[in-house]
Amino acid sequence: MVLDHEDLDLMNDDNFVDKKKLSAPIKSTADKFQLVPEFLKVRGLVKQHLDSFNYFINVGIKKIARANSRITSTLDPSIYLWSFKDVYVGEPSILNVGTAEVINPHMCRLADMTYAAPIYVNIEYVHGIHGKTTISAKDKVVIGRMPIMLRSCRCVLHGKDEEELARLGECPLDPGGYFVIKGTEKVLLIQEQLSKNRIIIDSDKKGNINASVTSSSETTKSKTVIQMEKEKIYLYLHQFVKKIPIIIVLKAMGMESDQEIVQMVGRDPRFSASLLPSMEASIECISEGVNTRQQALDYLEAKLVGSTSFCDATREIKTLLKKRLDYQPMVVKRSSYGPPEKDGRALYILRELFLAHVPVRDDNYRQKCFYVGVMLRRMIEAMLNKDSMDDKDYVGNKRLELSGQLISLLFEDLFKTMTTEAIKKVDAILQKPNRASRFDFSQCLTGEKNHNISFGLERTLSTGNFDIKRFRMHRKGMTQVLTRLSFIGSLGSITKISPQFEKSRKVSGPRSLQPSQWGMLCPCDTPEGESCGLVKNLALMTHVTTDQEEGPLVAMCFKLGVTDLEVLSAEELHTPDSFLVIFNGLILGKHRRPQYFANSLRRLRRAGKIGEFVSVFINEKQHCVYVASDGGRVCRPLVIVENGESRVKQHHMKELKDGVRTFDDFIREGLIEYLDVNEENNALIALYESEAMKDVTHIEIEPFTILGVVAGLIPYPHHNQSPRNTYQCAMGKQAMGNIAYNQAIKPDGLFALPIGVGYDKLGAGQNATVAVMSNTGYDIEDAIVMNKASLDRGFERCIVKKTVVATCQKYGNDTVDRILRPERTGPDAEKMQILDDDGIAAPGEIIRPNDVYINKQIPVDTRDNMTSPPSDTQYRPAREYFKGPEGETQVVERVALCSHKNGNLCIKYNIRHTRRPELGDKFSSRHGQKGVCGTIVQQEDFPFSERGICPDLIMNPHGFPSRMTVGKMMELLGSKAGVSSGRFHYGSAFGEESGHADTVENIRHHPCEASLFLLWEGVVILRSQWRAIANIRLYGANILPETETHGHGQNACAREWTACDDDKTAN
Repeated sequence: MVLDHEDLDLMNDDNFVDKKKLSAPIKSTADKFQLVPEFLKVRGLVKQHLDSFNYFINVGIKKIARANSRITSTLDPSIYLWSFKDVYVGEPSILNVGTAEVINPHMCRLADMTYAAPIYVNIEYVHGIHGKTTISAKDKVVIGRMPIMLRSCRCVLHGKDEEELARLGECPLDPGGYFVIKGTEKVLLIQEQLSKNRIIIDSDKKGNINASVTSSSETTKSKTVIQMEKEKIYLYLHQFVKKIPIIIVLKAMGMESDQEIVQMVGRDPRFSASLLPSMEASIECISEGVNTRQQALDYLEAKLVGSTSFCDATREIKTLLKKRLDYQPMVVKRSSYGPPEKDGRALYILRELFLAHVPVRDDNYRQKCFYVGVMLRRMIEAMLNKDSMDDKDYVGNKRLELSGQLISLLFEDLFKTMTTEAIKKVDAILQKPNRASRFDFSQCLTGEKNHNISFGLERTLSTGNFDIKRFRMHRKGMTQVLTRLSFIGSLGSITKISPQFEKSRKVSGPRSLQPSQWGMLCPCDTPEGESCGLVKNLALMTHVTTDQEEGPLVAMCFKLGVTDLEVLSAEELHTPDSFLVIFNGLILGKHRRPQYFANSLRRLRRAGKIGEFVSVFINEKQHCVYVASDGGRVCRPLVIVENGESRVKQHHMKELKDGVRTFDDFIREGLIEYLDVNEENNALIALYESEAMKDVTHIEIEPFTILGVVAGLIPYPHHNQSPRNTYQCAMGKQAMGNIAYNQAIKPDGLFALPIGVGYDKLGAGQNATVAVMSNTGYDIEDAIVMNKASLDRGFERCIVKKTVVATCQKYGNDTVDRILRPERTGPDAEKMQILDDDGIAAPGEIIRPNDVYINKQIPVDTRDNMTSPPSDTQYRPAREYFKGPEGETQVVERVALCSHKNGNLCIKYNIRHTRRPELGDKFSSRHGQKGVCGTIVQQEDFPFSERGICPDLIMNPHGFPSRMTVGKMMELLGSKAGVSSGRFHYGSAFGEESGHADTVENIRHHPCEASLFLLWEGVVILRSQWRAIANIRLYGANILPETETHGHGQNACAREWTACDDDKTAN
């Protein structure tokens, strides 16, 4: 590559840099970690879901309607039936007696409704009779209902402050990003798949080299595979019955010269030699009459699925004659790939389905031919050098599909199905010769029976099964119920990434930790078992991009000196002094100064002239410059380094601390920028400012941001054995903690809440005084010994809540279930003591097993009679009895009455009871070490210190060596030091060097007597030598806990244990 003086200036060459200044020590910017909580304020952990859904609602849904805007009749294609002028989504509402009432998510949770909004279209349509037609317009035609994501731009919660959210029954800390489907909170998991419109070079089991492209445009989606078999190159496309020599395909697109084909691939003799077998394969087809473009098209026409070639027909005729059957003429079946055209269906497939994302204008296939040439060149390079193959597990070759992209695919399929069914109905009506009244075509889009869009969206989000035959998409388990065991568990569900890889396959490649995942995906948060390494979670500061408008960026590329592909000859396509410019998978042209071009785009990005998520990547091996603005790319913010110094200075951080500056201001002023995985290959990133030397281009905001939201809450995770952090990520999501501010009124099925004061808004777990010592034989195998007096005082006690639902139904004969006043005398009077005068259990009453909580009666006859029901309808008792453990009393905390969509009355009871720890309950620390409660001992028999301090529980020290949880030891020491000094102790990951996490050396300076106490045994008064006693955080019994968020948005005071349920414990 040849560089001119302008390139050298932009690259900060050694001739223009003061080397002494670069090698001098750099003073670190204090409090730089404060950028992390500021980032979370602006972007949040679910911003990518909201951005994706907002893009679909505001832009994507209109593009789908525009691509299918003009609908014509099959009976008379000269006229159109209707055209969609605009499509938009209204406010969430529901029809009540013909009037639209605005609804909110809390109402939908109570009434088991779907939180959705109507989809409106403005149409122009043809109507008339007896050949006289007129064109009319109709606005706000409802074609279905769209489920609305909470906190999105169409949600009633969007932009509300804390007071307004509390009035609507919502928690201000709830980030949104999920749906309410039939009263259940559903989250659409992030889907991982290979990049669209990108060339992927790999090999199959036989060693054959493949070049595959999954094309996706607004109208078409297809997959193209070019494979090399025995040094010959063929095209594989679903529309052809056999493999097609690639040379014939190029000739069919107008490139008839073999010399031009060779020049298009490359002038190097190695490329021409590698293409020679493919040329010979095409020469063999000349005997079949394939020499010109028309002959190549005829050859492809005969290979179409559903077509029968002349040779095949002759062979079948001979078979019939041999069997002495009567001769029947062969009927050539019509292919289903597009309408028959004057040039044939083969040309239609080449134009619309073969490399569908590459456009064809005015029958000019030159751009597609050049694209095939790039594919052939990369295949030959991979054949000559195996290192040139692409890694499918490389994060830069993958895209993450968010809620917006997935719902867009589903809506597009349902929208096309709706128009197809409407055309069938219109054609059936138009065929009637004696239509007396004027027919309104828009009626075919309305009505309950035609709302397949509402039903399809609701069913798919409810079941999680995406079955889109149009795009050959069959996926299961794409949605799941939002985890509400703890607040951190719900965040972990929203940031989870679900793969398309078959989990039962025992392949190590996709499961391995990729270096390209650094800073993008959490290295710790992955489940155990067959999903290990496949299911991942986003890192703390990762952002997933959404689609951006391509037109202005393409124009900017041409202004920066890109030579248009249309003016290039095949010989000029690949030259050593220029690089190809590829934008979102399309070849724009070539540029002679790639470094100048890339740096110019980066300067424009930092100045805010182009999108902040636009990526520019120079690939030296492929001689290409890749520019990307498509959606699904993972990127993260980094501090820009200029001349060996960070652009973020101390005065910037002071302005941030004073509230004068926000995180977006850092982006706008070019102090911080987003880089995706591909562009990181052109960057040199330092962890700390002290490492910012000559060639460094960026600095990490904070090293602990490589972890996810769950793993980042582990104290000192970098001092633990790796599996322990993975175990804790699984158990931390099951933390017994506060789930939301509105947890008292949430109608969830079952959840447990700790008893105690809250910390840091929505924390989990409980502080415990722990003695690390051997005590009796009940503490083996990580079991713990608990203090009975501590349990009596409320230690690790929790409230278990569950929801009980009763319904009063309506029947077809207009009869309904009824609720009667309770019986105050009689055999069942004692069981109805908790009922109020309306026959429903009163809030605050103590409910016991077999108590009646609703005195209901149902009609004896519920048959749907044609005549009106008699006035003396007979009823029979149908009381509902509470089912619970014998001997356990519970409390009716809250009763909610609501009406279902079908008119049935629904009564929801929130019932709670208090539970204390028992033998066999599992507890866990914040380091993945879990153990059961081995025994509960009286405080008189517990060891105590000289000061009279008695621990809440005892842990066996033999749990440290095999688990290698050094971080837990540091947590014990730090928590004791924090209690002794009266301050929080910080244990953030990788925080010692940057100064915002306490080191072991700092702990020594606190008056904690080296964190050791002399303990006295209580059973026999003996002095135990140097037993350690410290404070640690204990997660409440029966359900695994979650840890607290404090300080800089990651780890907080290092002191935790956990408790877990027997059924929900990770190993």
